[in-house]
Amino acid sequence: MADKQDDDAMYTINEGDYVVLKRGDIFKAVQIQSRKKMAFEKQWFFLDNAVGHLYGTTFEILPGGSLQPQKQKDALSSTDAMEAGTDNRNIVDDGKSQKLTRDDIETLKEQGLKGQEIIQQLIDNSSTFRDKTEYAQDKYIKKKKKKYESTVSILKPTCRILALMYHGREPGKICHLRYDTLAQMLTLANIHAGSKVLVFETCAGLVLGAVMERMGGYGSVIQMYPGGGPVRAGVESFGFPPPFHDTLHDFPICQVNALLAGTLDTSAKDPNTADATHPHVAAEETATQPATVQRDGPEEASMDTNASGHCGDQRVDEERERGKEAKAELKRAKQEQRRKRLEAAAAQLEGRNADGLVIASRFHPCPVLMSLLRFLAPSRPFVVYSQYKEPLVDCFTKLKEQGGTVNLRLTDTWLRHYQVLPNRTHPVLLMSGGGGYLLSGTTVATEQSAPATSAADLSQEPAPKRLKASES
Repeated sequence: MADKQDDDAMYTINEGDYVVLKRGDIFKAVQIQSRKKMAFEKQWFFLDNAVGHLYGTTFEILPGGSLQPQKQKDALSSTDAMEAGTDNRNIVDDGKSQKLTRDDIETLKEQGLKGQEIIQQLIDNSSTFRDKTEYAQDKYIKKKKKKYESTVSILKPTCRILALMYHGREPGKICHLRYDTLAQMLTLANIHAGSKVLVFETCAGLVLGAVMERMGGYGSVIQMYPGGGPVRAGVESFGFPPPFHDTLHDFPICQVNALLAGTLDTSAKDPNTADATHPHVAAEETATQPATVQRDGPEEASMDTNASGHCGDQRVDEERERGKEAKAELKRAKQEQRRKRLEAAAAQLEGRNADGLVIASRFHPCPVLMSLLRFLAPSRPFVVYSQYKEPLVDCFTKLKEQGGTVNLRLTDTWLRHYQVLPNRTHPVLLMSGGGGYLLSGTTVATEQSAPATSAADLSQEPAPKRLKASES
């Protein structure tokens, strides 16, 4: 019984969940919060009434911003019309076929008519609708539904949906990574539960979240990040439960060389948090700032000789000192937490037995790839994504010269959508120009001792064969 309730909770919208709003081909990731106004596609509403419903439900937006589940009705189609024309050759688009004006449509909205009713009014008042072909009528109805129906669907976040959302709204944030290319990356890197994967990406956390979703909370993911800290905006949109985050580690890319050389100092202090890690610096600042307050004290005392004023100033100074001490303590706690995370990530990397490597970055991937490959175990896959071909060509050439990898492949992806309708199946006219390039391969062990031994053993056997060949 408890398992069934847990399964129902997985597919039910709850307060605090991260969800994806969908209308047409437009997506937006939000969090369910009580009495928080959401703006989406020039409409605003509240998501309170969505709590308790199943994911995938389509809601109507009522006046006042409340949501109501859309009732299952027969879809409005051209079959509702009495007749349809054979062709559109005699239809002239002069703007005079529609009898309803914009003011009339606004009046219908004020009277409380919903989108489907307004569309029916537009059909009844159109002088050319019955002359259109059946296909043109369906196209007309779809166009009016998109404009006048106030509906929104709430979906559960997945890798595919979030990839479509980012690629449609802000492709530059994810290096123009398309969802089909992301799927190939997960396949080529052999991402599965229980593995240890290294991820270096600057795609707002989308690639990292996709790897975590594929692993299902089992194994470990080590995020190699540039700059001052990891970026995980896309990971938050997935809405992973807490056990998923326990498998996630982060390690700064600038410390990789120190880790490989064995000179990594996890007790090194961050210069931005020097006040928290050096109490004497904080003490000096605390000592200098009250001195300034004390210098200003006599001037204030000369203006007000009331004794209660001095007590008030002392209380203010004490509160300031306590606030500074609390801030310093908070900085020290954050620094200690950061140090522990660094030690945990370093312990994961020191074994050099990672099962996969995924790189998708706006930086040149060659130096990053050469450094991180040393953390992979033999016979493990790696994949590198780049929006352009030239950086991956450099990586391909470098790997060929260095050795230690096999099955190197440099590929690009091509995708085209098709409209599938009765007697109207054809490719969509607008399509993506390119999905980027992928470099994939497999690591192999490169030991110098084994080839030398095998050569010494084999040098004794071919000699008799050559003698026999000479005798004959």
